[in-house]
Amino acid sequence: MTYVDGYVIAVPIANKDAYQKVAEAMVPMFKDHGALSVTECWGDDVPPGEVTSFPMAVKATADETVVFSWITWPDKATRDVGMKAAMEDERMAGMDPANMPFDGKRMIFGGFEVIVDA
Repeated sequence: MTYVDGYVIAVPIANKDAYQKVAEAMVPMFKDHGALSVTECWGDDVPPGEVTSFPMAVKATADETVVFSWITWPDKATRDVGMKAAMEDERMAGMDPANMPFDGKRMIFGGFEVIVDA
C-alpha cells in the first residue's frame, strides 16, 4: 500500500518564489530515490482557528502562509530506504538550513500509511 510523508510549514509570503525554487529542486532528488510524486501546496484559503488550525499549528504570523506538502512512495520500505538516501544525497547537502526561505523549527512532519485512496 502507498506510503506518504507529509509536512506543514509556515513560509513568509515574500519568500514564495524562493520556496518554490527550493521545492522544485528537491523533486528530482526524491524521485531518484523512489518517490512516486512530490506535491507542494501554497496556502490560499487557510483560515485561522479558535481552537486549532493550520496557521496555529505552525505559529504562522500575519506575513506568512501555510504550505501543505507530501511525498508519495510505493510503500514504507521504499520510503525508509529512499528517505535515508535522500538525506545523504549531495543535493541535500547543499541545502543549508540557515539559508532556507522558512523556519524549519516550525515544520510539522510525519509518515502516513494510506488507508483510503479513492
